[in-house]
Amino acid sequence: MDYYGSQISRLIEQLSALPGIGSKTAQRLAFHIVNMPMEKVQALSESVLDAKKNVRYCRQCFTMTDRELCPICSNPKRNNRQIMVVENTRDLAAYEKTGRFEGVYHVLHGAISPMLGIGPNDIRLKELMTRLQGDVEEVIIATNSSLEGETTAMYISKLIKPTGILVTRIASGVPVGGDLEYIDEVTLLRALEGRVEL
Repeated sequence: MDYYGSQISRLIEQLSALPGIGSKTAQRLAFHIVNMPMEKVQALSESVLDAKKNVRYCRQCFTMTDRELCPICSNPKRNNRQIMVVENTRDLAAYEKTGRFEGVYHVLHGAISPMLGIGPNDIRLKELMTRLQGDVEEVIIATNSSLEGETTAMYISKLIKPTGILVTRIASGVPVGGDLEYIDEVTLLRALEGRVEL
């Protein structure tokens, strides 16, 4: 049943299609947007459109950025010989918040999951192997400690070991089944410092 009229109902429907937004939250957001000053609504809609038009993958690490190289990859102070492999851009952001990792990243955009039909060719593994042809000393595998994350970590370890590059895995300060993006900085830092060789 349509309680509000077609335009607000459509806004609620569009907002509830976003991940993590249920119908009640979508309703609250819709009413908030409708009550915002016009210039703030305009700025919000322009920022969404601009992001959609201009955001792409960094050509080196594959995080999301609006430049050819993201700010981390283009920073000359970062240690390019140490690469942390993460599942997604949110995990990269979680580690950056610790302020202690000085290396660079590689974003896989997923994890191997035979149950979901996601194989090694469906994530950014070929690009990682290409990067390892440069001067790399260590690959830190920081995939989630889920079944998919562990499967991906073992697969990457088996690919890299023959190259002679040190492969380490973040320590288990990260709870099993936990997503990195929701874990506090201290726990992430302890997991990074307590990493073990695979």
